[in-house]
Amino acid sequence: MPIREPEPRFLEPLLGIVFDLDGTLVVSRHDFHQMRREVILLSTRYGVNPQHLSVEMPMHRILEISREEIRTSGAADTLLLRYEAEFHKRVDEIEMQALDRTVVRAGAADLVKGLAARGFRIGLLTRSSEAFARAALVRTGLAEYFPFLRSRSSPGPAKPSPESLWALLKEMKVPPGRAVYVGDHLLDAECATSARVRFYAVLPDPGETTSGTMTVDRFLAAGAEAVAKDLFELARHLQVAVPSTDPHRTVVPPPRRLPGS
Repeated sequence: MPIREPEPRFLEPLLGIVFDLDGTLVVSRHDFHQMRREVILLSTRYGVNPQHLSVEMPMHRILEISREEIRTSGAADTLLLRYEAEFHKRVDEIEMQALDRTVVRAGAADLVKGLAARGFRIGLLTRSSEAFARAALVRTGLAEYFPFLRSRSSPGPAKPSPESLWALLKEMKVPPGRAVYVGDHLLDAECATSARVRFYAVLPDPGETTSGTMTVDRFLAAGAEAVAKDLFELARHLQVAVPSTDPHRTVVPPPRRLPGS
């Protein structure tokens, strides 16, 4: 009996495209170091060992470690609930301070408009709060293109849990094998690859603090199907015609197969 070939990981054509928000579609200049400093101070007030935390950690890791220490310390459940409420309240407050300086990333408006015109279902998966995400979309003129949105305020696990992406795709009625997730951070790659959803990376805006650490090689090693220098390049990768001042931009590496090809 011949050996059966495994089922294809991705099915064509693409049906849904999910975007990360901050850094990918908008640039907000969040003060992440202030956030991390303040939530670490908050955690220590609840008995968490500060030596187990660092301002270099992603926010979700600080929360996970702190939750576990509080939970295993024998503290009452109400203490953990109070800590989580204070944690999210303080992060939300600091995050909203960045709204006034949040701007749309170059190429984002034409990209999502073009994708919508081609009939793609478009969603947003972000670790920002619901309030910030929706306000940032309105401020940058992108709100009308995102009927589907999940944030850290949504019920259930947050990004980078694959369950967050699966839940959003379920709302969009898009099978994981017919979706792509677009982001500018390794957390986005982790989320997509864990969910077995193809991942297209966009290098951070040159003004972002992560611009020197998120590289083509790191994204490819993390499982990216392709890496674009910017949103103009991503638009060409997804076969959306948008204006560009540089006709020589390229995508590395080429995609498996583009929608409609």
